[in-house]
Amino acid sequence: MRILLLAGAFNSLTQRAHAELADRGHHLGVELVTRGTPLATLVPRHAPDLIVAPMLTTAVPREVWSAWPCLIVHPGPLGDRGPSSVDWAVQLGAERWGATVLQANDEMDAGDIWATVECPVPAVGKSDLYRNEIADAAIEALLTAVARFASGTHRPEPQHTLPATRLLGRPRPPLRQADRRIDWAADPTETVLRTLRAADSRPGVRDELLGGTWFLHGGHPEDTLTGRPGELLATRHGALCRATVDGAVWIPELRPARAPGEPATVKLPATSALGDRLPPLPEVPAPLESGAGPRTWTDIRYHEDGPAGFLRFAFPGGAMSTDHCRRLLAAYRYACTRPTTVLVLGGQRDFFSNGIHLNVIEAAADPAAESWANINAIDDLVHAVLTTTDRLVIAALGGNAAAGGAMLALAADEVWCRSATVLNPHYRLMGLHGSEYWTYTLPRRVGPETAGHLTARALPVTAARGQRLGLVDRILDGTAQEFGDHTGRLARRLAASPGVQSRIAAKKDRRESDEARRPLAAYREDELARMRRTFFDPDAPYHALRRAFVRKEPSPGTPAYLNAGAAHAGGTGSTSG
Repeated sequence: MRILLLAGAFNSLTQRAHAELADRGHHLGVELVTRGTPLATLVPRHAPDLIVAPMLTTAVPREVWSAWPCLIVHPGPLGDRGPSSVDWAVQLGAERWGATVLQANDEMDAGDIWATVECPVPAVGKSDLYRNEIADAAIEALLTAVARFASGTHRPEPQHTLPATRLLGRPRPPLRQADRRIDWAADPTETVLRTLRAADSRPGVRDELLGGTWFLHGGHPEDTLTGRPGELLATRHGALCRATVDGAVWIPELRPARAPGEPATVKLPATSALGDRLPPLPEVPAPLESGAGPRTWTDIRYHEDGPAGFLRFAFPGGAMSTDHCRRLLAAYRYACTRPTTVLVLGGQRDFFSNGIHLNVIEAAADPAAESWANINAIDDLVHAVLTTTDRLVIAALGGNAAAGGAMLALAADEVWCRSATVLNPHYRLMGLHGSEYWTYTLPRRVGPETAGHLTARALPVTAARGQRLGLVDRILDGTAQEFGDHTGRLARRLAASPGVQSRIAAKKDRRESDEARRPLAAYREDELARMRRTFFDPDAPYHALRRAFVRKEPSPGTPAYLNAGAAHAGGTGSTSG
């Protein structure tokens, strides 16, 4: 079918919907929608058989939904309505939620039901939940709805006929800052965590701190440090520890309130955001090696299970600053001193990595210099992975990976992905050539021609398509919560397998042969020469594209690359974006 995607942004769910529908042979068009988008004019140009809205914050106009069948993906269970569905699920501590596909009509979220799927709600942030459990339910419901529509025989179910016993949700108003307010003098840790997590990516929790107004992003429990409720207790790797009435929480990121007439502000590691306002606080380290004990947050952990080592990391939004890269490299080097035969890099739920940290770069006194430092730091990490020849390295992607983060994964000997993972192995949308040794690793895996298609087309790739292309070695079914245990079992089995030492020896021989053919230093030199020219050219598109991305500036229209040609299964051009 010809399917037109209408979306407020080409976000994670829209990308996954695009990639999944393309894999199934549908011809796709995309329109990114703002309040002023003339949909009545644009839609006929696509001549769609069906319109799908995976993520839309504005109403579809009557002249569109009355002329074409239009399916809306709502991130809530049957009966749920309103723009803050996932926020409410986390804020209220719901145990189950879901996603529903309904037909657009005059009333928001009130159309006939084409499909609905329930899902669990683990104790994670809103954006993590949205990209994983909610997205899994949404894609299952969407594919079911599209198949039902294509059959020509299915009739959707009017909402007003549904019995109350089937309704898990109900209409709810927008979740405002007044509803999100934290009372530090009274709220227990669990309440504070739910409030923070319900706003973790956007919009954050508005709060007064050190004489300024800030939005707090993200929250993790701390069981050892205590103090006067609301007091700042410590720092750790850019995060702040703040006391509650019965414990404390770690807050990784802050964003200053926007001043009238000023551009949108940027979310940053909390200590960087506060800058000179930050009072003297102890930097309290967390042990790299995890073990049983009190809960405390850290973004990098290492543990072993027999001959398998596991280096887990989780950075907000998947972005890796210069500091993140250097600390992860130090941890990686430590892991390589341990007597293991298999080392798993990643293996957490949610993002693997999205490459360099554009927010930190944008906020730097010299963005060009920070860009240069950041790309060299991530290159150092990738080089360490590529030159590890005494064990097998597995990149385990429980969530999405893009740009330099995707290339970091390709540096490993094997790439294991959860079946829901979406890959974006390209840099073009940020105006960059890219580095991370991708000119070595990507053609090595998929061939030069496909590598060219992937980096030029800049469209999302499912894990299944990635496996067909050669980007992915193993796909793991199961939920986001199960991914860590699943990778652990497989890694232990691989480490104990009789052929593992011969594989390590063959890997070492291949690396020496490749190095003799063309040294890794030559790939890096060529890549960085292009990157340096871009970083230090104030007129390069990268700077405006970065600024627009980090400040969430609305797109002036639908980028041409999204409609450069009908995406369909079987071609070589279905990448990430």
